Order: sequence, then C-alpha cells, then structure tokens
Amino acid sequence: MDDLAQRIHRWARELGFQQSGFSDIDLAEHEEHLGSWLSRGFHGEMGYMQRHGTLRSRPGELHPGTIRVISVRMDYLPETNAEVETLLKESTKGVVSRYALGRDYHKMMRKRLQKLSQQIETCAGPIGYRVFVDSAPVLEKALAEKAGLGWIGKHSNLINKSAGSWFFLGEIFTDLPLPTTKPANNHCGACTACMDVCPTQAIVAPYTVDARRCISYLTIELRGSIEKDLRPLMGNRIYGCDDCQLVCPWNRFARYTKEQDFAPRHGLDTPDLIELFAWSEEQFLLRTQGSAIRRIGHQSWLRNIAVALGNASTSEAVIDALKSRLNHKSEIVREHVEWALDQHHTK
Repeated sequence: MDDLAQRIHRWARELGFQQSGFSDIDLAEHEEHLGSWLSRGFHGEMGYMQRHGTLRSRPGELHPGTIRVISVRMDYLPETNAEVETLLKESTKGVVSRYALGRDYHKMMRKRLQKLSQQIETCAGPIGYRVFVDSAPVLEKALAEKAGLGWIGKHSNLINKSAGSWFFLGEIFTDLPLPTTKPANNHCGACTACMDVCPTQAIVAPYTVDARRCISYLTIELRGSIEKDLRPLMGNRIYGCDDCQLVCPWNRFARYTKEQDFAPRHGLDTPDLIELFAWSEEQFLLRTQGSAIRRIGHQSWLRNIAVALGNASTSEAVIDALKSRLNHKSEIVREHVEWALDQHHTK
C-alpha cells in the first residue's frame, strides 16, 4: 500500500493535480459543526443540505464500502488575472469570481479522476470506488484537510501553506486501505483579514459563514429576490465574491494555473456591465456554454447585473440600460431594475 500510495501521488501530478492525499472517513467533529450550522439556518434556501442528512458527513453511507478518500487539488487562478482590487472600484465594470472565468471545472476534473482510478486498478486490480467533483453531498474541505491538502480557514475555504486557496478539490471514495496522510496544521493565527473585509459581514464568527448574507450565495444559489439592505453592499460583484481570498496573506504564495481551460473567456475578467445587461437569453446561453455561470440562468444573471448597475455611478447610459429591462417578463428582474433606477433617483 505504501508503494501504491507513492504511485498515486505521481499519477495525480501527471494528470495535472498539484497535490493529493489520503484520509480516513471519520468526520464526526465536522458533522457536529455542520449540524450546528444547519440548525441556525445559515444554509438559507439550500434545503438540499438538510435533506441529505448524514450522507454528507459519512462517506460510507454515500458510497458503501468506502474506507479511504483520495483528495486532490488543482490550481485555477489564470495568469491573465486582472487586478480585482482595481476592478472593484470601476463601478461600470462587473466582477466575476475568478473560478468562473473559464470553462466549468467539473467535467474536466472528473474525467481526470476517472483516469486516475483506472490507473490504480491496473496496478491494484478491481477496486470499489466512486469519483466526485462537487457533484454529491461530500464534505470536500473537511476531507481535504484530513488528507493534508491544507486547513479550513476562518472564511471556510481551504488554505494551503505554499499555494494559498485558489484551487478546486476533487475526491475518489475507495475501499483500498491506503496509508493516511498527516493532516495540515491551522495557520490562521490571530488574523481576521477575511472577516474584516467581507462586504456583507457574512463571516459571523471564525470558521462560520452565514450563507444568507454571502454574495456568492446571493448571486449564485438564491433564485428569488435579494434583500434590499444587502444590495448596496454587493457593489459590482455579479457572480460570486473573492474578497476573503484576495486579502488572505497566504495567497501571496498562490500559483497561476497552466490549464488553458481556466483562461478567461468572452472578456469576463473585465466585463462592461451595460454590455452584459444587453445579452439576450440566447446570447447568454451561447456565451456561457461550458461555463459554471450558465447554471444560474438568464433571469438571475440580469437580476445580479441590475443590482450592480444600481450601485454604479449615475450616467445616461446606465439609466437607459436599466430602462430597457423595465418591462422584462420576469417579475424578479423588473423588481431589481426598479430598485436600481431608484438608486439613481429616476424611474
């Protein structure tokens, strides 16, 4: 098993993963934290998190026979990454979370994890396994922490001491009795930079995020109306939010990705809000094909941009753009457009 473990590490690197590790499936401590988080309603409208019950924290229930989890990470920060701090100050530009600038990572990583599993079988013989990339109720950050890929920071993202936090995670649940990796130590210390910078103060306590206030939840998971008191705090963030990662001191060690799939597409690293707001549903579907953004749909896309335009500097162009959607078929879009026009003291 020790020899096989070393081979798996090598194969993972050859497949483009920057790191791999192995953990057992005891997540009792994390299950307790998850239960407390759910009981406080911090999951908002993500009801599936409660419906999954203990599947999320008990890998053996999700895939019977599992005794080990192989966790991997893949860096995604593109080298063409615009200076986001500058972009956040340009009110007529939109800010898209860095992970969503290129192609959707799910299929690409899943295919590579499938290849890794097949390589393991060529060496170890038939094994029981199942591959996951954010595709099922899996406590991926908890498992990655146990596997030594990093520690869960106060913002609830995984941080690696030598690579920061700009990376995706994936897992292979298996019945192979691989040797477990030593978990990483927590190096957040007294730092509260992520908590202090959060635009909506969604990090209500160290290691605890109230999703109902988180801009990533508001712009991606929430399908209805965004609370009015939170809209001004969203600024020009139209899909996700990276502020807590931008200020994390460990991200000075982050490395740019070499994966072409993660390179920005359609100018989404520095997009013009008015141009994006003019996209028809057909244009939205065409330009977000193969992108994580497509999952929110055109209605939420327009809702998010309407809020950003409401927060933009007042101009005739901004007002005209908003007025062009006043009669949109969606009540949600119309509501947010009307709010945005109110911010410019016009109808």
